[in-house]
Amino acid sequence: MRLISICPSNTEILAYLDLTGQLVGVDDFSDWPSSISSLPKLGPDLSIRMDDLEKLNPDLVLASLSVPGMEKNIEELKKREIPHVVLDPQSLSDIIRDIRTVGDLCGASERASQVIEEMSGVIQSCKDISSTLEQKPSLYWEWWPKPVFTPGKTNWLTELSELAGAVNLFSDVELASVQTDWEDVLKRNPDFICLAWVGVHKKKVNPAIVKKRPGWEKLLAVQEDKIEVLEEALYCRPSPRLLEGLIHLAKRIHPGQYSGIELPSSIQK
Repeated sequence: MRLISICPSNTEILAYLDLTGQLVGVDDFSDWPSSISSLPKLGPDLSIRMDDLEKLNPDLVLASLSVPGMEKNIEELKKREIPHVVLDPQSLSDIIRDIRTVGDLCGASERASQVIEEMSGVIQSCKDISSTLEQKPSLYWEWWPKPVFTPGKTNWLTELSELAGAVNLFSDVELASVQTDWEDVLKRNPDFICLAWVGVHKKKVNPAIVKKRPGWEKLLAVQEDKIEVLEEALYCRPSPRLLEGLIHLAKRIHPGQYSGIELPSSIQK
């Protein structure tokens, strides 16, 4: 099949299914695995160049609704009658469902089953450990600093926080993404601050700027220097790579309890 992915998380799902060899084009932000670097780039995921996409004559385009604004890509695919599938995961179970869907559509059902089995094993192991913990710190996830965007209840990071033995600070808000402000975060007083700015490499995120925000010197996380600068690709993209992020975070928060958890062979790339 001639496959095109127009969202980084979709590209990553194809990689876990060993299907990157069938890719003929990707969006500009798809940067993993490195083997796709020579593929034609079709523009940012919010504004794909559909003329260029159509010229590649795909058998299937993997589209997404994971970021607001992607709807126009899907409308254009429909208008041009280009074969496509739309993924819109909000939870780990949704991601597992999407792996099954893509595997079945692309002739990789057996590989999909292997990935799903090993993902489910990691999730269950983390769930078992988390259920035994009495102390679960609160995590403030920062997707963007100003205006502040942070995940709410209906997002995979709430689930990932729980699996890591913690609680998402904004899990009481029935939204996938919450726009708030620094004062609100200050009132909630998180135990940890997790900086994962979308589209920004972790080397360019300076935790010192957090400490300069008005009143934030009072935060427990600031006073105890519990500010984590995280690789956003391991937390902000709905693909199996989230498990790599989960294990890293869990070992940072509860190093003793999660020391035996490792990434399974099927999701090591």
